[in-house]
Amino acid sequence: MKLWIGNIAPGTSDDEIKELLKKYSAQLECSTIEHVEGDGSRPAAMIEFSKGSTSALENLRLRLNGMYWKGRALVCSTMRF
Repeated sequence: MKLWIGNIAPGTSDDEIKELLKKYSAQLECSTIEHVEGDGSRPAAMIEFSKGSTSALENLRLRLNGMYWKGRALVCSTMRF
């Protein structure tokens, strides 16, 4: 299962992202974070989870999508494989 978080603040660290994810979904366990810089105006991250349910991931997406974090409105979507 993967979560795409777009429009994160430039320079956001893996630890900051993990803290945010843990705060809103303790059941999900993050295994990898891949940063996608793009043109630099709206960096994103693709997060892969090794543990947790599909419903927990969907609840996390709903909670984070549109949330203001570090001065930016986050945009989230999920991928299941």
